[in-house]
Amino acid sequence: MKRKKIAVLTGAGVSAESGISTFRDSDGLWENHNVQDVASIEGWYRNPSLVLDFYNARRRQLVDVCPNAAHIAIADLERDYDVTVVTQNVDNLHERAGSTRIIHLHGELTKVRPENCCNDRDGFSEATVFDIGADEIHIGDMAPNGAQLRPHIVWFGEAVPKIEAAIDAVEAADILLIVGTSLQVYPAAGLYRYAGADTPIYIIDPKDLAVRDSRLTHIKDVATKGMETFKKLINSKS
Repeated sequence: MKRKKIAVLTGAGVSAESGISTFRDSDGLWENHNVQDVASIEGWYRNPSLVLDFYNARRRQLVDVCPNAAHIAIADLERDYDVTVVTQNVDNLHERAGSTRIIHLHGELTKVRPENCCNDRDGFSEATVFDIGADEIHIGDMAPNGAQLRPHIVWFGEAVPKIEAAIDAVEAADILLIVGTSLQVYPAAGLYRYAGADTPIYIIDPKDLAVRDSRLTHIKDVATKGMETFKKLINSKS
């Protein structure tokens, strides 16, 4: 029997319960920094040292946090379903929880690339991206091509190279699950619109929704508890 496909769109609310902060809940500040200073291409051009120091600290933080029950519950869905995780998060907690198919829309914190490897089609060359784990990078740390290394992060003002792969995953899904995202950051916020007309959509978020759609079932709870409710709902319908 062919397994049903679930696309899981995750945001900062999933990792928040592991202790990773989100700037959306603190008046545009991210770890006491203006988000435009540390998460925009303009911020990189203005002060690359500040940006590098900021992401060095985020990598160090990642060593001290662990996947929570929501990450693990999402990974466990693979026992019964064909699962693709589309995440707005740049941490590696989905990987560490056991998820095997992950699309990182906004890049990956443990990876770096040359600052000059961009192109018009896909925003960067995958061949130039490499994993540094929790190591630091500083001004003067160069890639093999001689360019300054930068975080492999999609900042405000940059294209989202993997948005097409994410759209494909949502269009193919039999069930769409959205966890821990306010659906405010585009283009990711518009992804649910690509779900099929008869595709059930479940949103786990403790806040009131800013969107209205007849396909939506709102589980008004934090990610860890919401995943328990979601599993009960889909088990009752299987």
